[in-house]
Amino acid sequence: MPKYFGQYGGQFVGEVLRPALDELENAFQKYCRDKKFLAENIQLLADYAGRPTPLLYAENMTRELKGAKVYIKLEGLANTGAHKINNALGQALLAKKMGKKSVIAETGAGQHGVATAAACARLGLKCEIFMGAIDAARQQPNVFLMKQYGARLHIVEDGTKTLKDAVNACLKHWTGRSADTHYLIGSAVGPYPYPSIVKFFQSVIGMEIKEQLRKKEKRLPDVLIACCGGGSNASGMFAPFLDKPQVRLIAVEGGGTGRKPGQHASRICSKSPVGIIEGYKSRFVQTADGQVQSTHSISAGLDYAGIGPELAALAETGRVEFTTASDKETLKAYQYLARTEGLLFALESAHAAAAALKIIPRLSRDKIVVLNMSGRGDKDIFITAAKLYKKEWGQFLKKEAERLC
Repeated sequence: MPKYFGQYGGQFVGEVLRPALDELENAFQKYCRDKKFLAENIQLLADYAGRPTPLLYAENMTRELKGAKVYIKLEGLANTGAHKINNALGQALLAKKMGKKSVIAETGAGQHGVATAAACARLGLKCEIFMGAIDAARQQPNVFLMKQYGARLHIVEDGTKTLKDAVNACLKHWTGRSADTHYLIGSAVGPYPYPSIVKFFQSVIGMEIKEQLRKKEKRLPDVLIACCGGGSNASGMFAPFLDKPQVRLIAVEGGGTGRKPGQHASRICSKSPVGIIEGYKSRFVQTADGQVQSTHSISAGLDYAGIGPELAALAETGRVEFTTASDKETLKAYQYLARTEGLLFALESAHAAAAALKIIPRLSRDKIVVLNMSGRGDKDIFITAAKLYKKEWGQFLKKEAERLC
């Protein structure tokens, strides 16, 4: 399990957290090889998360785009509505084996928070979730769900009030609680060994795609496309194909509304500098003097200044190609998939779909593309409805507010 990926990665934390990270590393090294633990995790994924998720042939999309044959990995059909449950269940089970009584987590779009709260409820662990105030305001459906699963929410009012600040608050909280508490990081970021742990539990996505395509097409895909914030769904989807150079791997960042600072959440495509932030070395949207800049994406899950260290290294070597999708392109893709395939993509996943709509028509019909629908779009109704049906949605909210008051 590498501590660094090229120049990226590492463990840049205060001495007070090193014992907790050492304990986590040792436990993971033990249990990731333990047949009993792995069998229990597989059983949870099957019976509770609903795996394997389907690999759908997108017949209408394929016909309309007149390019490559398209398959869609329906992670949105997993319990709690996204790929996040894969890692949440794995880490929560690991925490329980370590004797931890409580779990803390950060969340942006809220899907990781929901998955963590649900996993903890299932496994009998206490759960506390840290969420930026802006993210909590725009993701109220997920805030509601976390509370129903019994999680205690901490709304973070510091800084930009988004995911970056939720991570900082979570790390600070963990400093004084690490003896009985596990910090369940939701993306392939953070200090070693977290990036490798998250990739391990999310690699079920790519392994299923490989097996499902073997049965359907008797071969590997030509192109895989995933959205990329911190990088959990991209890392999981790409993992089993990294040693297959004939398979193109494409990650899609949040292009936001423009290229100026504060208008996007693109780290690789904007050629953001290397930095050490939140315990790891990677590429971050930052100023010349190393201060993290504000980011923007219509999707809360991509609205993050950093990227996982392994993905940063894979971008540097060219193994993973990076592109962006703007807010406008993302909304168009969201509507297109709903009307064409009857699939309501999460706004994060719709970034991948937006890129796919541009890439697929340029490919020959004998090629196969797999698009990762990393999550369902139910959670985004307060954003999508406000953007697409502003007048009607505004009238509805006004009447609801009057009724409740």
